[in-house]
Amino acid sequence: MSERKKRVSHTSDFKAKVGLEAIRSDKTINEIAQLYEVHPVQVAQWKKAILDQCKVIFEGKRGPKPISEHSEPDQLYSQIGKLKVELDWLKKKSGISLP
Repeated sequence: MSERKKRVSHTSDFKAKVGLEAIRSDKTINEIAQLYEVHPVQVAQWKKAILDQCKVIFEGKRGPKPISEHSEPDQLYSQIGKLKVELDWLKKKSGISLP
């Protein structure tokens, strides 16, 4: 009888390393697969996964964030409250009584 090979679970670091090497295109996918002892289809899948997910890295890092309609009035009321507290404190410290 033939012996069954045990299924190997590769770490995410290993997958990234192999996938990035496939993207660099220094070697063919078959050469990379032989070097790291994985199936060429697996190397191609890891390469494709990296290319599909690379645009997520740059999304949402910068630029104006959308302001929801509900948060703007809350921010304004919060600012009004802070200003009232500051005004009351200044009135108390200066001794001025305004109507």
